Amino acid sequence: MSSSDKPGVLHVYDGIEEMDNHLPNWWLFLLWTTLVFGFGYWFYYHASGMGAGSLEVYKAEAQEAARKAASGKPTSDETLLALMQDPLVVDQGKTQFIQQCAACHGQKGEGLIGPNLTDRFWLHGGKPMDLHKTVSEGVVVKGMPAWERTLGAERVRSIVAYVLTLKDTNVPGKAPQGEPEQ
Repeated sequence: MSSSDKPGVLHVYDGIEEMDNHLPNWWLFLLWTTLVFGFGYWFYYHASGMGAGSLEVYKAEAQEAARKAASGKPTSDETLLALMQDPLVVDQGKTQFIQQCAACHGQKGEGLIGPNLTDRFWLHGGKPMDLHKTVSEGVVVKGMPAWERTLGAERVRSIVAYVLTLKDTNVPGKAPQGEPEQ
């Protein structure tokens, strides 16, 4: 009896026996489950029109992002002063300040390369909106980058809220620069 005459052997080539074995049940279960799910997904999202398509989801998310961006912009000094009273926002601002600003302004805002942020003297204005503008747009001629493009509006607001808490704490550091803020 040759090897090709054995039961279950379909084909023999170079001593390799090809057998007719059944696939494992777990593999067949996964195959059929995937096929049923794929057909259901296709029918729901593409054929029936019941599910929201990718374009509709994208448009909805873009509108939501635009709404958040428009509503999140500070409109007044009062908005930033209110953020200054929120401990969570101030803590986030302190973390961002240490990561982004401490290299020039010092860990406590005492001023290193950049000016001291703890005294009452300000180069570009000490009002909340002045601070926001300075942090957002930067002062390129002095070497300060515009942070809003890098960090986003929310992080910039939290940094401004933290810097407002440093104002008039008079940490010893760099000599006063700019005009006194009342």
